[in-house]
Amino acid sequence: DKLGRDALINVAKTSMSSKILNVDADFFAAMAVDAVQMVKTTNSQGEHKYPVKAVNILKAHGRGASDSRKIPGYALNCTRASQAMPTVVNKAKIALLDFDLRKFKMSLGVQVVVTDPTKLQSIRDREEDIMKERIQHILNAGANVVLTTKGIDDMCLKYFCEANAIACRRVKKDDMRRIAKVTGGQVMLSLAGMDGEEGFEASMLGTADKVYEERVGDNELIIVEGCASQRSGSILLRGPNEYTLDEMERAMHDAMCVVKRVLESNEVVPGGGAVEAALSIYLEDFAKTLSSREQMAIAEFAEALLVIPKTLAVNAAQDATELTAKLRADHAGFQEDPVKYKDCANSGLNLTTGSIQDSLALGVLEPAMSKCKSISFATEAAITILRIDDMIKIQAQEDPRGGY
Repeated sequence: DKLGRDALINVAKTSMSSKILNVDADFFAAMAVDAVQMVKTTNSQGEHKYPVKAVNILKAHGRGASDSRKIPGYALNCTRASQAMPTVVNKAKIALLDFDLRKFKMSLGVQVVVTDPTKLQSIRDREEDIMKERIQHILNAGANVVLTTKGIDDMCLKYFCEANAIACRRVKKDDMRRIAKVTGGQVMLSLAGMDGEEGFEASMLGTADKVYEERVGDNELIIVEGCASQRSGSILLRGPNEYTLDEMERAMHDAMCVVKRVLESNEVVPGGGAVEAALSIYLEDFAKTLSSREQMAIAEFAEALLVIPKTLAVNAAQDATELTAKLRADHAGFQEDPVKYKDCANSGLNLTTGSIQDSLALGVLEPAMSKCKSISFATEAAITILRIDDMIKIQAQEDPRGGY
């Protein structure tokens, strides 16, 4: 928040620059920033956290990418189990179940031996009554929205319709866990208590201001709005086919993670190879002050950092050697005389025009935390590989017929 909204949008646009969302980067960058800020929470130490998992990304075929939108609440890609149920429930009490709501059946391997045929109907009635009692426990606790990862049969649906409750079946377990977290509910594996009796306590219910169904394209969504324990949000992506939507989802998730890093650390650095070029010049100068073999190691490390700007230039079909030389000259001048070359402090590659420009002015920004970690992890990986003394390779056996 300290950096301002423009900096956050520029960070998200930098993340999207090489992805499918680059065409509508302004639109989707603003959406990513709004979605992450929507789920802002403060922990007991007073630190602000932005759980990206509290933002659910949904995909729907049809229309164009610019028809994508934010949804204020946690959206589920499922529908009511029966059309007789209400479409809106205010002051929702949500029961989260991980078991079947169907006619009770004995476990596998358990058999009921009937010696008196007149008792057969009473056994069937008892099977129905067991499930009826379970549903009654849930409804008596105050539940008016029921979500289950398993199925719901017609008999159980009748009881929910009579109670004016919304019931959804086949909800994904990941969605169930996230809803439990944002609503303050608890996922129930069974209704059995410590004493062996079945029951359902009201403290197990999640709470929300409103749960409603909304039609999007060919499908319906269930939206949980105004969650109690944690703020949540959803993004609905629209696109022509499944492959495009998958790529859009990956790009949006990356952008939200970048925005989260910036909001939590409040530090950014210029992109376009500026950091790597400046570090390379600094380490080269530092290596010259050493009179041991460490000088060669540091000089090689400085040379290796230039791989990033060179790769960026090659990927953009530009002259990598010339651009990298110009970039190094700018940063060498700034480090030698900061006053004279103050305009070169944030010089980076502009791969659209094939020139060197101020990355901060262009809005090419990256999280400082991600930059530090990437350099650190690359160094650790190189050290790990260098520690390998021998490599044993199994030779492929020759096929007597002439092949392998």
